[in-house]
Amino acid sequence: MDHGVVKRLRGEVGDRLRDQRRVDAAAGMPPMSGEDERQFARALIAQALEEHARSEITAGRVPSNAQEEEQLAAAIHAALFGVGRLQPLLEDQQIENIDINGCDRVFLGYADGREVLGEPVAESDEELIELIQVLAAYSGLSSRPFDTANPQLDIRLPDGSRLSAVMDVTLRPAVSIRRARMGKVFLADLVGNGTILPEAAAFLAAATAARKNIMIAGATNAGKTTLLRAIANQIPASERLITVERALELGMDHFPELHPNVIALEERLPNMEGMGAISMAELVRRSLRMNPSRVIVGEVLGDEIITMLNAMTQGNDGSLSTIHANSSLEVFNRIATYAIQSAERLPVEATHMLIAGAIDFVVFIEKRNEYASGGRLRRYVSSIREVTGIDGRVQSSEAFAPGPDGCAVPRAPVSCMAELAEHGYDAAGGIW
Repeated sequence: MDHGVVKRLRGEVGDRLRDQRRVDAAAGMPPMSGEDERQFARALIAQALEEHARSEITAGRVPSNAQEEEQLAAAIHAALFGVGRLQPLLEDQQIENIDINGCDRVFLGYADGREVLGEPVAESDEELIELIQVLAAYSGLSSRPFDTANPQLDIRLPDGSRLSAVMDVTLRPAVSIRRARMGKVFLADLVGNGTILPEAAAFLAAATAARKNIMIAGATNAGKTTLLRAIANQIPASERLITVERALELGMDHFPELHPNVIALEERLPNMEGMGAISMAELVRRSLRMNPSRVIVGEVLGDEIITMLNAMTQGNDGSLSTIHANSSLEVFNRIATYAIQSAERLPVEATHMLIAGAIDFVVFIEKRNEYASGGRLRRYVSSIREVTGIDGRVQSSEAFAPGPDGCAVPRAPVSCMAELAEHGYDAAGGIW
């Protein structure tokens, strides 16, 4: 495909689309809906391709055949409304990660463990930056700058994938995209693919029904967000959920049949004058005034942890969150580290008291590289730890510990076993 032609025709169609918007506005007509605009753009693309074919014939060149024209049309439409040359990569269900080290150094990570050098996604690094800027302008609840003054970017793409980009702190712009391969996911799905054993899934389902506060921990790309979605989908549809995130990615408001009453809050970055920022901690505080049944914090990375722990101890039982950690036991030290760096500067002892009063269970999800044995990257829940009290530091016991294959199996009874039984958990058979 001639991407130069795609870029030129995309510009022509974009100009005609803008002209039509101005004409409609001058005539007092309401703006086209998103779908109407896409349909109108398809007609404009067909017109532009017909003009391009005529010019090729006039110049004595062979015009594109029907299949090539169809590919050109799809590429132009993707450049206008999608993610340009990233679109086919995002549509490939076997690709898990896309790492871009400059426009022509594209590394694709597949679900079967393959790492492949892909085709360039732009003609130049400048064009790659322009593409990311367009995506940042239309992703999330507010436009996010990506330029020399704002060289870092985290956004959620329309398909739910997470994009992280940096520029000017590297020799070339770098982009990492982590695919959202499981949007509407349930614990039963994770049992089916081996992420969690039935007994542990039954336990988490009952703990969610019993409104226990759960912290999900794991390394980067271990599957924390997917597990959080699956647990959250156990929450009854009658409850009002408020999610707080740095960049919208949970997407719980996308499934009204599961959760009809959801408010999704997204951190807002400061504008060019350094004004207008709204932090995660502020949003967590705001969520408590919005009549939530439960508050879900997408990922804890800073001082919002204090606000969230306070929320958990103020009657908002059943909250969920994720955090980076190397083990279920290490979570408590990680939280204490965030707390001591916060504006409140909580000492370790006070933080541990807050943790003991707020968190009921820590779930650790692990990933293991099994490529060498001909396998794939394996993700599985390996530990479920109950917070049992405080004695200078958080006291806890491992209710589910790693079994022979690493997956969490029952190890010790929990203090709330009778309460979980009321919500359908059978400790003997792991039934829910």
